[in-house]
Amino acid sequence: MTIEMSDDKALLDVPRVHGWLASSYWSPGIERSLVERAIAGSHCLGAYRGDVQVGYARAITDHATFAWIADVWIDQPARGQGLGRRMVQWFIDHPQFAGIRRIALVTLDAHGVYEGIGFHAPIRPERYMERLGPGVADRLRAQP
Repeated sequence: MTIEMSDDKALLDVPRVHGWLASSYWSPGIERSLVERAIAGSHCLGAYRGDVQVGYARAITDHATFAWIADVWIDQPARGQGLGRRMVQWFIDHPQFAGIRRIALVTLDAHGVYEGIGFHAPIRPERYMERLGPGVADRLRAQP
């Protein structure tokens, strides 16, 4: 059975997405209400095998100059088939993302996946800054 993708938020299996993200290394234990707010404020993409959601990704974007790809998740049985790359490529190819100057993402272990579609380390990393919420820096320092 083929995997279809849609950015129709009404199709998202929010409890399933919440479960995935709550078990991830980047948002362990995230509250469902935060996932719902993130969905509401993002351009979301679901991947579906029939009626079952098998993937999720979202872009935080103004649809003009910048997009941040986040929360790319593929259900375990669907992994290893190029779906994560395909979902990120979907955003790159989508007409609403045409002409965006910078699309960014962060990954712990999928650099090779995204390098294959044009992502690379920042050219000027010394210009990037971040502000972390309370406790986030400590959690990040404790992780590999």
